[in-house]
Amino acid sequence: MTINIKRNSVLKHFQRYGALYIMLIIPMAILVLFKYVPMYGAQIAFRNYRITRSIESSPWVGFKYFEKFFDYYGFWPILRNTLTINLYSLLVFPLPLILAILLTHLPFKRMVKTVQNVSYIPHFVSTVVLCSMVIQFTNARTGLINAITAIFGAEPVNFMAHKEYFYPIYILSDLWRDLGYNSIIYIAALTGVSPDLHEAAIMDGASIIKRVWHIDIPSIMPTFCTLLIMRCGQMLTIGYEKVLLLQNSLNISVSEVISTYSYNISLNAASPQFSYAAAIGLFSAVVNLVLLATVNKLIGRTSGNSLW
Repeated sequence: MTINIKRNSVLKHFQRYGALYIMLIIPMAILVLFKYVPMYGAQIAFRNYRITRSIESSPWVGFKYFEKFFDYYGFWPILRNTLTINLYSLLVFPLPLILAILLTHLPFKRMVKTVQNVSYIPHFVSTVVLCSMVIQFTNARTGLINAITAIFGAEPVNFMAHKEYFYPIYILSDLWRDLGYNSIIYIAALTGVSPDLHEAAIMDGASIIKRVWHIDIPSIMPTFCTLLIMRCGQMLTIGYEKVLLLQNSLNISVSEVISTYSYNISLNAASPQFSYAAAIGLFSAVVNLVLLATVNKLIGRTSGNSLW
């Protein structure tokens, strides 16, 4: 009797939500196929893998390639460069939130739409085009920046040849491309703030600054903390494409990061070292996971907002 009751309840549940479960099959299959199945290949970090033989036939070497990376003379400079770029990125991380608040409170709606469109469009510029623009604009002879500074009598500067300009160029170009697009999620979160709260604050004589500080920011803080935790979980991850395109022999001392080094030894070398590159990638993933868990716990304790 009990079994029949449970069976009937399961059938009723599936009849009600069956379409949703069927729709869930496709994203779950994609998740398993592209995220979990490739984990099987992570073992090549502990094997002496060659492309001419299978993973199973490659001999185990333990932590050989991890030790090789740690003993590499460029390990600390590469790690420093990776962390420096990501730490600079964290400094500008709140700017999309500030832009979203400004756009939400601007009284001129037509101006708001214009600013949104202008700030969103750069996101759809490809990395190759973006880097080409950066190189052209910073050119010592024909660059737009030097043409403007020449009006004020400044000497032309080959920005890409000076390593001290690499970090500002990288961060500012990223900011130009993604500032507006990254603000979308904050704008969406701000639309969920009850207008009654603002109306009550206005009746009490609260200024815009106080309304933002006491209404908007507390309401959007869970979203901000979630994105911040996820961003801190990528401290050793930088897309190699942009760095590689902006990299040259004069700024390589500050532009060589973990991803570009891994790319060069695995795909851009006469003798690819796949196991070595896999060990580097696995090391980065483990460190990122530890940072993610640590920051999640710290933010959870201080603000009560965490991923788990």
